[in-house]
Formats: sequence, C-alpha cells, structure tokens
Amino acid sequence: MSITMILCLQLKETNLTRLCLNKTVMTVNDSFPGPVISVHRGDTAYVNLHNHADFGITIHWHGVKQPRNPWSDGPVYITQCPIEPGKNFTYEIIFTREIGTLWWHAHSDWTRATVHGAIVILPSEGMGYPFPEPDGEEVVVISSWHKVDIDPDVEEEDTIEDIALPSSSAYTINGQPGDFCNCSKESTYHWLVDPGKTYLIHLVNGVMDVEMFFAIGHHNLTVVGMDGSYVKPLDTSYVMISPGQTMDILVTTNQPAGRYYMAARQFDTERPDIQADTDRQNATAILQYTGSYPNTSVPYFPAALPTYGDLTAGYSFRSRIRSLASKEYPIDVPKNITTHMYVVAAVDYIYRTNESGTTNVTAASLNNASWWNPPLDILMAYYRNVSGIYTADFPDKPPNYYNFAADELPDLITTPATKVKVLDYNEEVEIVLQGTDGIKHSTDHPMHLHGYAFYVVGYGHGNFNNETDPLGFNLIDPPEQNTVSLPKQGWTAIRFRASNPGVWLWHCHFDKHYTWGMNTVFIVKNGGTPETSVKGPPAYMPPCKSSALRLQKAGNSISGNTEEE
Repeated sequence: MSITMILCLQLKETNLTRLCLNKTVMTVNDSFPGPVISVHRGDTAYVNLHNHADFGITIHWHGVKQPRNPWSDGPVYITQCPIEPGKNFTYEIIFTREIGTLWWHAHSDWTRATVHGAIVILPSEGMGYPFPEPDGEEVVVISSWHKVDIDPDVEEEDTIEDIALPSSSAYTINGQPGDFCNCSKESTYHWLVDPGKTYLIHLVNGVMDVEMFFAIGHHNLTVVGMDGSYVKPLDTSYVMISPGQTMDILVTTNQPAGRYYMAARQFDTERPDIQADTDRQNATAILQYTGSYPNTSVPYFPAALPTYGDLTAGYSFRSRIRSLASKEYPIDVPKNITTHMYVVAAVDYIYRTNESGTTNVTAASLNNASWWNPPLDILMAYYRNVSGIYTADFPDKPPNYYNFAADELPDLITTPATKVKVLDYNEEVEIVLQGTDGIKHSTDHPMHLHGYAFYVVGYGHGNFNNETDPLGFNLIDPPEQNTVSLPKQGWTAIRFRASNPGVWLWHCHFDKHYTWGMNTVFIVKNGGTPETSVKGPPAYMPPCKSSALRLQKAGNSISGNTEEE
C-alpha cells in the first residue's frame, strides 16, 4: 500500500566553518548535506520548498522516474522555471519500482555543491531484502567543499565568457573533510558500530565534477544496489562511484575492536598535465567500534583505496556490476530496437565575436550541439504547443566522423542550439555514447537520464565498432542505472523503452560540462490512452521571467490523449 508523505524544506543561507574559514553557503534546513528523505517503495511524497535565498532555484529528485509527471522533475528551463526568492513550490514525488538509495539536489545552478541530500527507499510493507536483513543502516554522502564562493547565477552568458566552476578545496564525508585537512580533525564524522554486525551503507556521490573511489580500512564491502536497483552481490575492497550515482553496500564489523578510516579519493581521468590543478585531498570519516579498547592509535587507513589515476581500478570496477535479475526483481531489456543513436560527447569551442574580434571559448556538446537554455521551459512550450522555443532536430549521429579516440584531435567547433530528440511512446531505444579527448581537456562523462533507468549493455575503449562490438553486449543481466560513466576515449551502450511520456533531460553530471552545454532533451510522446499520457500541470507552476510567458496561454495542449488540467 502506498503512503502519501508531506515534507517541508527551507532553503536559506547558513554559516559553516570548514578548512579554517567561516563562510555563508546555501543549505536546506540549515544542514550540509541536507536532510535524508526516507520513504517506502511505491510511496508518494509531497515536498514543499520555501526559497529564502535571493536567487531562483529548483530541486531535482535524482533517479525517481516520476511516471507521467515531468512537472515535478525539477531541472530549470527544462521542466520548470526557477522558484523565485520568497516563493514556494510543492513537488509531487512519485516512487514506483525504485529501491535502495537515490538522492535529491539543486538543479538550477552551482548551488548543488551544498544543496543536496540522500533519499532512502525501504522495501514496501511485507517485502524484505534480497539479502539478510541488516542490523543497521548508515547514510554516507560524499560532497565538494569550495573555499571560493560559487556564483549561483550561472547562465549561458557565463559560458560565453569562458567561466568555469572553481576547483574544490576539499571533499567531504557527511559534510566534514576529515583528519587530513586543515582545521578539520576535531569535526571528523564518526560512525559508531557494534562488533559482529552487518550494516547497510547508503552511499551518494554528490561531488560536483569528479568520480570518486571509496573504501573502509581492513573491511571488505559487498555492493548490493546501485542507482535505485538491486544488483548481484559484488564483493570488493573498494568502489568507484561517479557524480550522481548511488550505491547500497553491506559491511560486516568483523575486525578487532578499534577505529578504521572510511576514505574517499578522486578518480582522475584527465591528462596528467591537467591533473596538477585538481584536488588530491583524501576525505575521511571514522568507523568506530563500540566497547572498551585502547583509543590512542591512529585509525587504520584502507590500503586498498586506489590511487588518483588508477584507470585499471576505475574501469574494472564498473564492468563487474550486474543486475540482480531475479524472479522478485526481474529486468526487461529491450531487444527490438526501433531507434539507434550514436552520440559523440566532446569538450570543444564556441566562437565569440565582439568589438575586439573573434575568439573561441570552452564549450561542451553532444553530436556537435551545445545546449542553450530557452526563455520558457521546454515542458511548458511542448504542452502548450508554443513555437520558437526549441527545434526537434537533435541528430541521431554526429555530423562529422573522425578518429574519436585519438590522442591528438583538431580543435572542435560547436554551435549553441536548443535541439531535442522526439520519441514515440514505447519506442525501444539504443544509444551508443562515444567519448573523445577534445581540446586535450576531457575526462570520463557521467551521463544521467531523467525520468528513466536504462540498461548498460556494453562498455569498451577506443572507437565503437558497430559490427563487432554489439556481439559482446550483455542482454542477460545488464545493470539498470540512471547515471553511467562514459570512458573519455571509449564508448558505452545503453538501452531503454520510452514508456514514460514527457520531457526528460539527458546530460553530463559534471556541472562544468553541463554548464558548457553537454546535454539535450528527450520528448516522449503520449501513448493512446490517458494512462499513457502526460498528466496535466499542477494548479501553480513557478512563472518564467520572460516575454515568452505571454505565449503560454496562447497555445493549445499537445495533440493526443493528454489529461485535462
């Protein structure tokens, strides 16, 4: 039986001290990270967000599929306009098949650095775990901390001015940098555990722009869930987790009573000459056994934690994840593909012309289209049939072919555009993502699709070969994810069925790449019944500060079987 919950979140400025410096940051309910939202599978939650900041904001419920309900998905100028200062908006969050760990975060600017929190989805009533019930649970959120103030008003104009997200000053575990950072030892996060117990860790990577390794000293880990789906139990000494991803991990306290570091370290796939500017601090927390024992020794550090540039460790971990694919938790991999897409992700340039002449500034693109936010959100423009807001011509393949995996590439020039991909209801889609090392400044790309979970059927390095590589696709038990890491000079293949009508963002979850334009939108048409059509909008949506607003009431609802408002 589903249960309706009502929650209230307050976005406001909060003074926090980290790394010897007191600064004001945006938080929700004065907490960094923000409060944990705990629900059961199949519940519906209504979350009212009050914006006490001096700028607009939206919240995204990362990994929640929101069936037929894109109105509450949250990405700014995609499904809504910002909640203005002093205003509030109620999100309807509809949980269905999701289980385990997901998360929520700001999705309107770089405020995501401190505005985020975990979502814990417990089994529904009468349904247990597909593993022995844990003795306890713990939420572990890895985040970024920036000494430099992050400007919340990030728009396309900033991209044209070649502005980039500042590098983090430290990473944090549950809001604290840990013992190895200045002025941080006294505030290191401690997790008290009893000996001989098994605990379930809800792990979230809320970091802005890097993938992370995570391990616990002298303790093995068993991964049992990822991105809101169960996986076959995977025993490992460490995990690699990309921004936006979540994991469910079992750990058994079977070591001598003592203190053990939980440590997170950056997994860096940039070129070595670029890596010099990255944050190489280790974030730590302490897993501490209860009971009486000498407490004078330094906690044990995880020797298994890979080093920053350990590509073998990073890539081999992700290839070992498999869906549980059991009778209780079946999968349904699309096998009659009707739409094939080959999408090249690149960091490139946009030409800028002013009175001083023409220069190029850093951008990012998918199939040479660099996303440009419209003045009216895509969802409202689609629903009201407003023209001139977007074009339905996102390409299924790149406009030019070259050696995408080469170490040396010519300068790539892209064009700002608001191009979307339109899919018929229930189309079976296969996307092969191809990575590049454009302008020698690229990395892996954690690609996130809103409104869906997809099956990751293949990985590889180099250029994708459409004749031989599909022969190795895993169509038996591929992991079901909402965020997948695309290797910098490799490829990833995903499949999904377009059974959730609406407007859904697809983007790189590195915030600098997202700001630079590495995103597009899928519009999934309505099916043939009210139950397969987009719900009508709520009575109130945050208004857009644009003259395009005047067009909202001029258009008609989309054709098909859309529900009445």
